[in-house]
Amino acid sequence: MKTIDLAVNGTLMRGLELNQNLLAIDAKFVKEAKTEPTYRLWSIDDRYPAMQRVNESGKSIDVEIWAVPLEGLAQILLQEPPGLCIGKVRLDTGKEVLGVVGETISCEGKQEITSYGGWRNYIQSKS
Repeated sequence: MKTIDLAVNGTLMRGLELNQNLLAIDAKFVKEAKTEPTYRLWSIDDRYPAMQRVNESGKSIDVEIWAVPLEGLAQILLQEPPGLCIGKVRLDTGKEVLGVVGETISCEGKQEITSYGGWRNYIQSKS
């Protein structure tokens, strides 16, 4: 089975709400990673994050890398919340992988949470 690396930064991560979507297509956790410091992160109504690459004021964001079967990639995308899509994500190692990113319109007027460094840190701060 051919797989592709996918960087996830929110509810698809291990132990979180939509992680079962990855497990259902036999995706395998590869490792924890960080993006290069050119990303910003927003909370979409405290339900899920949206990450975007920016020209300035970016930070490194915590992600997980998953080996996703090619035939399951479309299924993952179709199950993602509105405003999230698949794009290219640059890791702090210089490697570029596919990843879940947010559309600009989804982030407008939402709370920026970049300073937390990742969704897991943000949701833990709310407990």
